[in-house]
Amino acid sequence: MAERTKVIAIFDIGKTNKKIFLWNEDYQIVFERQENFDEILDDEGFLGEDIQAVQAWVKRTFSEVCALPEFEVKALNFSAYGATVVFVDAEGASVGPLYNYLKPFPDDLFAYSIYGGQAEFARATASPILGNLNSGLQAFRVMKTQPEKWKNIAWVLHWPNFLASLFTHELGTEITSIGCHTALWDFDQQGYHAWVRDSGLLEKLPKILPVHTRFYSQDQANPIPVGLGLHDSSSALVPYLKAIDSDFVLVSTGTWCISMHPFTKQALTAVELENDVLCFMQFNGNPVKAARLFAGNTHEVQLKRMNAYFHAEPKAYQRFQFSDAYVVQLDEALAQNPSLKEANDDFINVCRFDSRDLKDFASLEEAYVQLMVDIMCQQIYSLQLLLHHSPVGKIVVDGGFSKNPLYMNFLVHAFPGVAIFGAEVAQASSLGAALVMHEAWNSKQIPADLVKIKKF
Repeated sequence: MAERTKVIAIFDIGKTNKKIFLWNEDYQIVFERQENFDEILDDEGFLGEDIQAVQAWVKRTFSEVCALPEFEVKALNFSAYGATVVFVDAEGASVGPLYNYLKPFPDDLFAYSIYGGQAEFARATASPILGNLNSGLQAFRVMKTQPEKWKNIAWVLHWPNFLASLFTHELGTEITSIGCHTALWDFDQQGYHAWVRDSGLLEKLPKILPVHTRFYSQDQANPIPVGLGLHDSSSALVPYLKAIDSDFVLVSTGTWCISMHPFTKQALTAVELENDVLCFMQFNGNPVKAARLFAGNTHEVQLKRMNAYFHAEPKAYQRFQFSDAYVVQLDEALAQNPSLKEANDDFINVCRFDSRDLKDFASLEEAYVQLMVDIMCQQIYSLQLLLHHSPVGKIVVDGGFSKNPLYMNFLVHAFPGVAIFGAEVAQASSLGAALVMHEAWNSKQIPADLVKIKKF
């Protein structure tokens, strides 16, 4: 009989895609499966995650992969999206729906004035005022508007930590989930914010445990170590922090371009908060400043508009190469950028190309170059918010734009004293969740080439 491959199972639970990966001891993916679920209406008629369907799929899928004859599952962990809490009863079962972080939050429900007003509250908690996206306020909302339901809630868990508890029947929380713009954590005091204690929420929050804490699965003949789970953005940073030996900013590009600075000690400023900069926590408890830009979405939307106008194939833009002549165009556009002191969140939220008339361009290539110039103006501004007081030696780009020659070469021009790298990491958030469990199951050394990078 062939020797079974030792693996760690990682559930990577995104807002849209739910995935399981099996990683071997060399951190190569040897199995993966994906599922999508339709959202359902919550008790107030707003669409959100079908928590019962997700947890049933997670448990069923884990049983199925454990039964695969070619693999020996040695450990389990979770990476999941943040800004979401799960209410559970005394037995650890979920109570009621999983509320969507996009659900509108009542304007006058939380008394920010008691804690210095919105600006001071946002600064102290490193959480722009975002309503339900500040997931601690999801708990506050139930407490205040559904008191009878609140009586039946024994614990409030973060989403990845709840998923882990399905297997261990142990309740805990960790800093990556607490610290992701939840409005729960006071970054000045390095503890829960005063409102958490004042409201009575503190008594329903499980003990804070180190990210590498492991419990054991309770429903198997041979129990295996199970991690606490991590917030996915924090988890995606782990491979880079283990592979890159100097300070850097990571620009993770997809629908959102999220620039993450793990090495700054500077507190959030009012200007940063006004421009969608927030903080979350690394697995080692250090803060990460993150600046968000909806640039991937802008690229997709505007590309469809241009392709329709110029009757082009969807991927025609991939033929366009960088030219030094485009740098002049970028410099002229940058001269029109607001300074950091003249911060205006409209500049971050609205791309100049949105209002451009395609009749002004002679070709798809000419229009596309202008789109990338306009996106890069926003991207440079977003990065400068992070680098203004805390410069770094490297900017590392992963995701779709890391393969875009205009995007990458514009960055090289805009940051002449910084080394610019394109990076490739397969399933970074899942890999990060696996790496924090390394000592629990893997006797091999972590590979030196976890992150493949190319200098521009």
